[in-house]
Amino acid sequence: MKEEVRRALTVIKRGIVDLIEEEELIKKLERSLREKKPLRIKAGFDPTAPDLHLGHTVLLRKLKHFQDLGHEVYFLIGDFTALIGDPTGRSETRPALTKEQVLENAKTYEAQVFKILDPQKTKVVFNSSWFSQMKAEDIIRLCAKYTLARILEREDFKKRYEGGIPISIHELIYPLFQAYDSVALQADVELGGTDQLFNLLIGRDIQREYGQEPQVIITTPLLEGLDGIQKMSKSLGNYVGIMDHPQEMFGKLMSIPDSLMWKYYQLLTDLPLEEIEDLQENTISGRYHPMEIKKRLALSIVSQFHSPEEAKRAQEEFERVFSRRELPSEIETYETSSGKVYLPKLFKELGLFKSSSEVKRLINQRAIDLNKVTVEKEEIELSPGEHIFKLGKKRFIKIVVK
Repeated sequence: MKEEVRRALTVIKRGIVDLIEEEELIKKLERSLREKKPLRIKAGFDPTAPDLHLGHTVLLRKLKHFQDLGHEVYFLIGDFTALIGDPTGRSETRPALTKEQVLENAKTYEAQVFKILDPQKTKVVFNSSWFSQMKAEDIIRLCAKYTLARILEREDFKKRYEGGIPISIHELIYPLFQAYDSVALQADVELGGTDQLFNLLIGRDIQREYGQEPQVIITTPLLEGLDGIQKMSKSLGNYVGIMDHPQEMFGKLMSIPDSLMWKYYQLLTDLPLEEIEDLQENTISGRYHPMEIKKRLALSIVSQFHSPEEAKRAQEEFERVFSRRELPSEIETYETSSGKVYLPKLFKELGLFKSSSEVKRLINQRAIDLNKVTVEKEEIELSPGEHIFKLGKKRFIKIVVK
């Protein structure tokens, strides 16, 4: 094996789970070098939500590794398949989005991915460009290339079928549409999370059916969120958004369990693995304090999405508020004319929370402080003057009563 291919494999294999098949990838890399023709690397994202988080960036960073190795990255926005909704991991049919919602989400995706990917080396494609051209007979031919028995082998479909939970026909077709994306792009390699392995394998089968060389499959691990247990998800509230403010991002990263930061180091930074191992060994031995190593991690990640200067300011603000117990240098300030206030209504009207129920939940969790005293009631009396509220662990606001 050429030394250049060996080095490329070392980069590609960092932090991945599945590589199907490694020998095929070696042959593709060797051919790419011999013919001076970059490989086509594909990853698909259905724009079912407007924002991306650090969990998504595990895959995006692996795409960037391929770009750095000189290959072409196809960032596929599944504007057509998003209208169906990926059934992966679903226990029931996903609610359908409107075309307007999908397109609006797609716009934000394009802006966010270039915080990691090189825009000069990225081809953004929409799968509606080929699916909207397909006729009914084309779709029938595609469906004829796979069997229902094979589709029902998938664990989530199998559980729903055996449990008598409805499965819509369009959900069964979804994996075939995702597979056809690889045909349309003539993909050499497709990346996805480990939960996408079944769909990716179908892509190999369908490419063979259309007379193409099957793509190599690479899966990346699912990143646990701030709770250290469940997969990072906006719906669970355990996420770090890549568009989060630097201070918010830094604070969230400092809240992850110590045991999880090594996985974050491996998947979300470019620090050499031997250095990560050295940090871990010295932290376990007590030579390094976990807090300082976690600050280094947070500084690195925030710098990627903002700038080193903003990351440094975020660290200083974190140390001011959480290490020295001082108030933030800047506090959002709001005014009210009434001393007697119903907090769920007030905070919702000020735009601090989307719903009153969120405020009620924080009060029940004893997670709101007023002038360093825990708030226990939803309705309180405020005297004229300034009052400092701490909302949750990281947010401070000032309410001025006239």
